[in-house]
Amino acid sequence: MARTPTRLIASYILDWFIILAIAAVGAGFWKVTPNHRPFTLVDPSISFPYTHEKISTAVLAVVSLVFPAIAIFLVAIIFVPGPSGLRWAPFGQTLRRKLWEWNTGWLGLALSLALSFVLTQGMKNLFGKPRPDLLSRCDPDYENQAEYALGGYPQVLNGLYLVSSTICRQTDKGMLNDGFSSFPSGHSSYSFAGLTYLSLYLASKFSITIPYLLPFSYSSSSSSTSTFANSTNPTRPDSSSPTLPTTAPSSSTQRQQQTPLRSQSAAPPVYLLLLPLIPFCLAIYISSTRYSDFRHHGFDILFGSLMGIVLSWFSFRMYHLPIRRGGGWSWGPRSDGKAFGTLLGTGGYRVVGGTKRDDDVVGQKPDLEWGKGPTGREGDHSQGTSGEYVNGTVVEPATSVR
Repeated sequence: MARTPTRLIASYILDWFIILAIAAVGAGFWKVTPNHRPFTLVDPSISFPYTHEKISTAVLAVVSLVFPAIAIFLVAIIFVPGPSGLRWAPFGQTLRRKLWEWNTGWLGLALSLALSFVLTQGMKNLFGKPRPDLLSRCDPDYENQAEYALGGYPQVLNGLYLVSSTICRQTDKGMLNDGFSSFPSGHSSYSFAGLTYLSLYLASKFSITIPYLLPFSYSSSSSSTSTFANSTNPTRPDSSSPTLPTTAPSSSTQRQQQTPLRSQSAAPPVYLLLLPLIPFCLAIYISSTRYSDFRHHGFDILFGSLMGIVLSWFSFRMYHLPIRRGGGWSWGPRSDGKAFGTLLGTGGYRVVGGTKRDDDVVGQKPDLEWGKGPTGREGDHSQGTSGEYVNGTVVEPATSVR
């Protein structure tokens, strides 16, 4: 088994340290007193009762962090690299792949949740928006509200003062400060950040996606859309129609062009849809409780949910290939020479072909994601290929236009 360079290992340890530091900053924001936005005592939107919340912060952490982490670990250990790959892959290489998929799965989850935590807590402190149950928390001094007035139009509407939080007689400062943390919803952003990431992860690993057509070289032939395929005659472009000049297509591309479009993909089993659907629906339920418990206004929940979804997608794509075209794999490790960064004009963080330092990372033996075993045959396993993967067969990408 090829030795992983110490420099590369250190770079990913640094990644973990930075993610944890981001989460620590969010925890620091949690302890900061938020801005107290002035309010009026006759505002019905902040006059709801203070009730017991259905989903506590502790339960939220278990559902949005612990549950996805356990699920990712089990999938990486049990299902990676795929059953057919185990027939020929050395144990050491298989173990490395399992550990790598586990590492990237947790890295993406941690990044999504850390970003959600720090952004949500920071915005809560900046905006200081009153919760729907603020007046119940505040216990305001109604008799002397004019003394705490910051504005308003009492001369037009009797008692319409805009007052500060100093009018509150609540002795529990933590409870009062939390009453000014309505925007955005932390439960919504945090649950969607963790559970949407889990949905994307499961959809990737089990190929749960809407059927789609793989790209292929342009041809005006109608054989691919005909009712029955002509498997004996090759696809020929119509000489009367323009075609894009391309290089000679590979045999796999020719086979793909000769296959009817309707036979190039198929819908996954419906029961598999439950895998990504359950976490997403769970996040919806958690968000809904913040509305029924009078903890957030509707816009606070929608914004927090959207922020969590965006952060989960960003974090997933940071470490994983696209669901449709990635074969369920995460991106490989950075090249050793670019472990801590790269310079302008030097490309990305992975060297294809590489130097000796990069070859040490990949190893000399064929890796699992290339789709070829020791025999050199395509489709030796069911997960991950260098080209596209269609019905158990590797389809090389179409050649580019000159």
